[in-house]
Amino acid sequence: MGEMGYFGLVFPESWGGSGGDFTSLCVAIEELGAVDQSVGITLAAGVGLGINPIFAFGTDTQKSRYLPDLIAGRTLGAFGLTEPDAGSDAGATKTRAVFDQKRRTWVINGSKAFITNSGTPITSVITVTARTDQGISAFLVPSGSKGLIVEPAYRKLGWHASDTHGLVFQDCTASEDALLGDPGKGFRNFLSILDDGRITVAALALGLSRACLESAVAYAKTRNAFGGPIGRFQGLSFALSDLAVKVENSHNLVYKAATLKDRGESCRDAAAMAKLYSTEAAVDATRLAVQVFGGAGFIEEVPVARFYRDAKILEIGEGTSEIQRVVLARSLGLPTD
Repeated sequence: MGEMGYFGLVFPESWGGSGGDFTSLCVAIEELGAVDQSVGITLAAGVGLGINPIFAFGTDTQKSRYLPDLIAGRTLGAFGLTEPDAGSDAGATKTRAVFDQKRRTWVINGSKAFITNSGTPITSVITVTARTDQGISAFLVPSGSKGLIVEPAYRKLGWHASDTHGLVFQDCTASEDALLGDPGKGFRNFLSILDDGRITVAALALGLSRACLESAVAYAKTRNAFGGPIGRFQGLSFALSDLAVKVENSHNLVYKAATLKDRGESCRDAAAMAKLYSTEAAVDATRLAVQVFGGAGFIEEVPVARFYRDAKILEIGEGTSEIQRVVLARSLGLPTD
Protein backbone atom coordinates (compact mmCIF):
# COMPACT_ATOMS: atom_id res chain seq x y z
CA MET A 1 0.00 0.00 0.00
CA GLY A 2 2.89 2.33 0.70
CA GLU A 3 4.39 1.72 -2.71
CA MET A 4 1.02 2.46 -4.29
CA GLY A 5 0.83 5.76 -2.45
CA TYR A 6 -2.20 4.97 -0.28
CA PHE A 7 -0.75 6.38 2.96
CA GLY A 8 0.06 9.65 1.23
CA LEU A 9 -3.25 10.22 -0.53
CA VAL A 10 -4.31 13.23 1.55
CA PHE A 11 -0.92 14.74 2.33
CA PRO A 12 1.01 17.41 0.40
CA GLU A 13 3.55 16.52 -2.23
CA SER A 14 6.15 18.36 -0.17
CA TRP A 15 5.96 15.51 2.36
CA GLY A 16 5.87 12.76 -0.25
CA GLY A 17 2.10 12.59 -0.59
CA SER A 18 -0.06 13.06 -3.66
CA GLY A 19 -2.07 16.05 -2.44
CA GLY A 20 -5.38 14.28 -2.99
CA ASP A 21 -8.67 14.82 -1.23
CA PHE A 22 -10.23 13.00 1.69
CA THR A 23 -12.85 11.45 -0.56
CA SER A 24 -10.08 9.58 -2.41
CA LEU A 25 -8.89 8.07 0.86
CA CYS A 26 -12.44 6.90 1.63
CA VAL A 27 -12.68 5.26 -1.80
CA ALA A 28 -9.44 3.37 -1.16
CA ILE A 29 -10.59 2.23 2.29
CA GLU A 30 -14.00 1.18 0.98
CA GLU A 31 -12.44 -0.93 -1.76
CA LEU A 32 -9.95 -2.54 0.62
CA GLY A 33 -12.74 -3.15 3.13
CA ALA A 34 -14.74 -5.03 0.52
CA VAL A 35 -11.94 -7.61 0.37
CA ASP A 36 -10.14 -7.58 3.73
CA GLN A 37 -11.20 -5.52 6.74
CA SER A 38 -7.85 -6.00 8.49
CA VAL A 39 -5.98 -4.42 5.61
CA GLY A 40 -8.54 -1.62 5.39
CA ILE A 41 -8.23 -0.69 9.06
CA THR A 42 -4.45 -0.83 8.86
CA LEU A 43 -4.60 1.94 6.27
CA ALA A 44 -7.38 3.88 8.00
CA ALA A 45 -5.62 3.85 11.37
CA GLY A 46 -2.20 4.38 9.82
CA VAL A 47 -3.40 7.62 8.26
CA GLY A 48 -5.98 8.86 10.75
CA LEU A 49 -4.27 7.90 14.00
CA GLY A 50 -0.65 7.44 12.96
CA ILE A 51 0.06 10.31 10.58
CA ASN A 52 -2.69 12.88 11.14
CA PRO A 53 -1.77 13.92 14.72
CA ILE A 54 1.85 14.53 13.72
CA PHE A 55 0.89 16.34 10.52
CA ALA A 56 -1.69 18.51 12.29
CA PHE A 57 0.13 19.35 15.52
CA GLY A 58 3.80 18.42 15.13
CA THR A 59 6.72 20.81 14.95
CA ASP A 60 8.81 21.01 11.81
CA THR A 61 11.42 18.85 13.51
CA GLN A 62 8.87 16.21 14.49
CA LYS A 63 7.36 16.20 11.01
CA SER A 64 10.76 15.88 9.36
CA ARG A 65 11.67 12.97 11.60
CA TYR A 66 8.53 10.87 11.12
CA LEU A 67 6.36 11.96 8.20
CA PRO A 68 8.48 10.93 5.19
CA ASP A 69 8.60 7.26 6.21
CA LEU A 70 5.01 7.20 7.51
CA ILE A 71 3.60 8.73 4.34
CA ALA A 72 5.67 6.38 2.18
CA GLY A 73 4.37 3.38 4.12
CA ARG A 74 7.86 2.34 5.15
CA THR A 75 6.77 2.70 8.78
CA LEU A 76 3.51 2.75 10.73
CA GLY A 77 2.35 5.04 13.51
CA ALA A 78 -0.12 4.37 16.30
CA PHE A 79 -2.20 6.42 18.72
CA GLY A 80 -2.36 5.43 22.38
CA LEU A 81 -5.56 6.96 23.75
CA THR A 82 -7.77 4.14 25.03
CA GLU A 83 -7.04 2.73 28.48
CA PRO A 84 -8.48 -0.26 30.36
CA ASP A 85 -10.73 2.12 32.33
CA ALA A 86 -10.98 4.93 29.77
CA GLY A 87 -12.56 3.80 26.51
CA SER A 88 -15.58 5.85 25.48
CA ASP A 89 -14.78 8.10 28.45
CA ALA A 90 -11.34 8.91 27.08
CA GLY A 91 -11.14 12.02 29.24
CA ALA A 92 -10.71 9.72 32.25
CA THR A 93 -7.08 9.06 31.24
CA LYS A 94 -4.93 7.87 34.14
CA THR A 95 -1.59 7.58 32.36
CA ARG A 96 0.68 10.26 33.78
CA ALA A 97 3.67 12.15 32.38
CA VAL A 98 6.04 14.11 34.62
CA PHE A 99 8.91 16.25 33.42
CA ASP A 100 12.24 15.39 35.04
CA GLN A 101 14.02 18.73 35.31
CA LYS A 102 17.38 17.15 36.07
CA ARG A 103 17.46 14.80 33.09
CA ARG A 104 15.35 17.07 30.86
CA THR A 105 13.08 14.16 29.90
CA TRP A 106 9.45 13.22 30.26
CA VAL A 107 8.71 10.16 32.39
CA ILE A 108 5.49 8.34 31.50
CA ASN A 109 3.67 5.77 33.62
CA GLY A 110 0.41 4.02 32.84
CA SER A 111 -1.17 1.67 30.33
CA LYS A 112 -3.12 1.71 27.07
CA ALA A 113 -5.45 -0.88 25.55
CA PHE A 114 -6.51 -1.98 22.06
CA ILE A 115 -3.91 0.07 20.22
CA THR A 116 -3.85 -0.59 16.46
CA ASN A 117 -0.53 -0.77 14.56
CA SER A 118 1.42 -0.51 17.82
CA GLY A 119 3.51 -3.68 17.69
CA THR A 120 4.50 -4.34 14.10
CA PRO A 121 8.14 -4.67 13.02
CA ILE A 122 7.75 -1.38 11.14
CA THR A 123 5.95 0.61 13.85
CA SER A 124 8.12 3.70 14.36
CA VAL A 125 6.23 5.91 16.80
CA ILE A 126 3.22 5.92 19.11
CA THR A 127 1.40 9.10 20.04
CA VAL A 128 0.45 8.76 23.69
CA THR A 129 -2.00 10.83 25.72
CA ALA A 130 -1.03 11.36 29.35
CA ARG A 131 -2.14 13.57 32.18
CA THR A 132 0.23 16.44 33.03
CA ASP A 133 0.01 19.45 35.34
CA GLN A 134 -1.59 21.39 32.47
CA GLY A 135 -4.16 18.69 31.64
CA ILE A 136 -4.07 15.84 29.13
CA SER A 137 -1.11 16.25 26.79
CA ALA A 138 0.17 14.16 23.88
CA PHE A 139 3.67 12.74 23.44
CA LEU A 140 5.57 11.03 20.66
CA VAL A 141 7.11 7.83 21.99
CA PRO A 142 9.41 6.04 19.51
CA SER A 143 9.23 2.26 19.30
CA GLY A 144 11.88 0.65 21.45
CA SER A 145 11.88 3.45 24.00
CA LYS A 146 13.13 2.51 27.44
CA GLY A 147 10.19 1.60 29.66
CA LEU A 148 7.76 0.99 26.78
CA ILE A 149 6.35 -2.54 27.01
CA VAL A 150 4.34 -3.85 24.07
CA GLU A 151 2.16 -6.65 25.39
CA PRO A 152 1.39 -9.79 23.34
CA ALA A 153 -1.13 -9.33 20.55
CA TYR A 154 -4.76 -9.84 21.53
CA ARG A 155 -6.64 -12.95 20.45
CA LYS A 156 -9.54 -11.18 18.78
CA LEU A 157 -12.93 -12.21 17.42
CA GLY A 158 -12.10 -10.61 14.07
CA TRP A 159 -9.57 -8.35 12.32
CA HIS A 160 -7.05 -11.17 12.74
CA ALA A 161 -4.52 -9.59 10.39
CA SER A 162 -4.73 -6.19 12.09
CA ASP A 163 -2.03 -5.56 14.68
CA THR A 164 -3.52 -4.75 18.11
CA HIS A 165 -1.70 -4.64 21.46
CA GLY A 166 -1.90 -3.37 24.98
CA LEU A 167 0.89 -1.01 26.02
CA VAL A 168 2.49 -0.50 29.41
CA PHE A 169 4.66 2.48 30.35
CA GLN A 170 6.97 1.83 33.28
CA ASP A 171 9.03 4.96 33.88
CA CYS A 172 9.10 5.27 30.10
CA THR A 173 11.40 8.10 29.11
CA ALA A 174 10.65 10.50 26.27
CA SER A 175 12.81 13.37 25.15
CA GLU A 176 12.10 16.96 26.14
CA ASP A 177 10.85 17.70 22.62
CA ALA A 178 8.50 14.69 22.58
CA LEU A 179 5.51 16.86 23.48
CA LEU A 180 3.09 16.93 20.53
CA GLY A 181 1.21 20.21 20.40
CA ASP A 182 0.68 22.54 23.34
CA PRO A 183 0.73 21.23 26.92
CA GLY A 184 -2.73 20.28 28.13
CA LYS A 185 -4.20 20.34 24.62
CA GLY A 186 -3.60 16.70 23.71
CA PHE A 187 -7.14 15.48 24.33
CA ARG A 188 -8.79 18.44 22.64
CA ASN A 189 -6.47 18.15 19.65
CA PHE A 190 -7.29 14.47 19.27
CA LEU A 191 -11.03 15.16 19.35
CA SER A 192 -10.57 17.67 16.54
CA ILE A 193 -9.36 14.91 14.18
CA LEU A 194 -11.71 12.21 15.44
CA ASP A 195 -14.34 13.03 12.82
CA ASP A 196 -11.91 11.90 10.10
CA GLY A 197 -11.60 8.50 11.71
CA ARG A 198 -15.35 8.10 12.03
CA ILE A 199 -15.79 8.74 8.32
CA THR A 200 -13.06 6.28 7.32
CA VAL A 201 -14.50 3.57 9.57
CA ALA A 202 -17.87 4.23 7.97
CA ALA A 203 -16.21 3.78 4.56
CA LEU A 204 -14.71 0.52 5.81
CA ALA A 205 -18.18 -0.61 6.88
CA LEU A 206 -19.63 0.42 3.52
CA GLY A 207 -17.12 -1.81 1.73
CA LEU A 208 -18.11 -4.71 3.95
CA SER A 209 -21.84 -4.22 3.39
CA ARG A 210 -21.36 -3.95 -0.35
CA ALA A 211 -19.28 -7.12 -0.48
CA CYS A 212 -21.89 -9.01 1.54
CA LEU A 213 -24.67 -7.83 -0.75
CA GLU A 214 -22.77 -8.82 -3.89
CA SER A 215 -21.79 -12.22 -2.50
CA ALA A 216 -25.24 -13.01 -1.17
CA VAL A 217 -27.00 -12.00 -4.40
CA ALA A 218 -24.61 -14.08 -6.50
CA TYR A 219 -25.12 -17.10 -4.25
CA ALA A 220 -28.91 -16.67 -4.22
CA LYS A 221 -28.89 -16.79 -8.01
CA THR A 222 -26.88 -20.01 -8.27
CA ARG A 223 -27.76 -22.02 -5.17
CA ASN A 224 -30.67 -24.31 -6.04
CA ALA A 225 -33.22 -25.71 -3.63
CA PHE A 226 -36.78 -26.99 -4.11
CA GLY A 227 -36.41 -26.95 -7.87
CA GLY A 228 -34.79 -23.60 -8.50
CA PRO A 229 -32.51 -20.80 -7.24
CA ILE A 230 -33.16 -19.75 -3.64
CA GLY A 231 -33.24 -16.10 -4.68
CA ARG A 232 -36.75 -16.59 -6.02
CA PHE A 233 -38.11 -16.93 -2.51
CA GLN A 234 -39.58 -13.72 -1.16
CA GLY A 235 -38.00 -14.27 2.26
CA LEU A 236 -34.57 -13.81 0.69
CA SER A 237 -35.36 -11.44 -2.16
CA PHE A 238 -37.03 -8.89 0.11
CA ALA A 239 -34.23 -9.07 2.69
CA LEU A 240 -31.61 -8.55 -0.02
CA SER A 241 -33.63 -5.67 -1.43
CA ASP A 242 -33.66 -4.03 2.00
CA LEU A 243 -29.90 -4.54 2.23
CA ALA A 244 -29.44 -2.84 -1.14
CA VAL A 245 -31.20 0.21 0.33
CA LYS A 246 -28.88 0.15 3.35
CA VAL A 247 -25.80 -0.02 1.12
CA GLU A 248 -27.05 2.93 -0.91
CA ASN A 249 -27.83 4.94 2.22
CA SER A 250 -24.42 4.11 3.68
CA HIS A 251 -22.75 5.27 0.47
CA ASN A 252 -24.64 8.56 0.52
CA LEU A 253 -23.87 9.23 4.19
CA VAL A 254 -20.17 8.37 3.87
CA TYR A 255 -19.52 10.49 0.84
CA LYS A 256 -21.63 13.40 2.05
CA ALA A 257 -19.44 13.52 5.17
CA ALA A 258 -16.28 13.18 3.08
CA THR A 259 -17.42 15.98 0.77
CA LEU A 260 -18.07 18.29 3.71
CA LYS A 261 -14.61 17.47 5.02
CA ASP A 262 -13.05 18.29 1.64
CA ARG A 263 -14.94 21.60 1.51
CA GLY A 264 -13.61 22.58 4.92
CA GLU A 265 -17.12 22.65 6.35
CA SER A 266 -18.24 21.22 9.67
CA CYS A 267 -18.76 17.47 9.33
CA ARG A 268 -19.23 16.38 12.93
CA ASP A 269 -22.90 15.47 12.65
CA ALA A 270 -22.44 13.97 9.18
CA ALA A 271 -19.52 11.89 10.42
CA ALA A 272 -21.54 10.63 13.40
CA MET A 273 -24.48 9.75 11.16
CA ALA A 274 -22.27 7.96 8.64
CA LYS A 275 -20.45 6.03 11.33
CA LEU A 276 -23.61 5.08 13.20
CA TYR A 277 -25.68 4.00 10.22
CA SER A 278 -22.98 2.35 8.10
CA THR A 279 -21.49 0.24 10.88
CA GLU A 280 -24.84 -1.02 12.13
CA ALA A 281 -25.82 -1.75 8.52
CA ALA A 282 -22.60 -3.75 8.11
CA VAL A 283 -23.43 -5.95 11.08
CA ASP A 284 -26.88 -6.56 9.60
CA ALA A 285 -25.34 -7.28 6.19
CA THR A 286 -23.01 -9.96 7.51
CA ARG A 287 -25.78 -11.67 9.44
CA LEU A 288 -27.95 -11.79 6.34
CA ALA A 289 -25.11 -12.95 4.09
CA VAL A 290 -24.28 -15.85 6.40
CA GLN A 291 -27.96 -16.78 6.50
CA VAL A 292 -28.19 -16.75 2.70
CA PHE A 293 -25.15 -19.03 2.45
CA GLY A 294 -26.64 -21.34 5.06
CA GLY A 295 -24.27 -24.01 6.35
CA ALA A 296 -21.61 -22.91 3.89
CA GLY A 297 -21.61 -19.47 5.52
CA PHE A 298 -20.43 -21.06 8.77
CA ILE A 299 -17.29 -22.45 7.12
CA GLU A 300 -14.13 -20.40 7.43
CA GLU A 301 -13.17 -20.87 3.78
CA VAL A 302 -16.16 -18.75 2.77
CA PRO A 303 -15.43 -14.98 3.01
CA VAL A 304 -18.77 -14.12 4.62
CA ALA A 305 -17.75 -16.08 7.72
CA ARG A 306 -14.75 -13.80 8.15
CA PHE A 307 -16.89 -10.75 7.38
CA TYR A 308 -19.29 -11.84 10.12
CA ARG A 309 -16.50 -11.87 12.70
CA ASP A 310 -14.95 -8.65 11.44
CA ALA A 311 -18.14 -6.59 11.47
CA LYS A 312 -18.86 -6.23 15.19
CA ILE A 313 -15.84 -4.09 16.03
CA LEU A 314 -17.05 -1.48 13.53
CA GLU A 315 -19.84 -0.55 15.96
CA ILE A 316 -17.26 -0.10 18.73
CA GLY A 317 -13.99 1.40 17.42
CA GLU A 318 -13.60 5.15 16.78
CA GLY A 319 -16.57 5.81 19.05
CA THR A 320 -19.33 3.33 19.81
CA SER A 321 -22.80 3.56 18.31
CA GLU A 322 -23.96 4.95 21.64
CA ILE A 323 -21.38 7.73 21.51
CA GLN A 324 -22.51 8.66 17.99
CA ARG A 325 -26.06 8.96 19.31
CA VAL A 326 -24.84 11.18 22.13
CA VAL A 327 -23.11 13.44 19.58
CA LEU A 328 -26.29 13.68 17.53
CA ALA A 329 -28.51 14.20 20.57
CA ARG A 330 -26.35 17.13 21.63
CA SER A 331 -26.58 18.56 18.13
CA LEU A 332 -30.37 18.36 18.42
CA GLY A 333 -30.18 20.34 21.64
CA LEU A 334 -31.37 17.47 23.79
CA PRO A 335 -30.14 17.09 27.39
CA THR A 336 -27.50 14.35 27.62
CA ASP A 337 -26.46 14.59 31.27
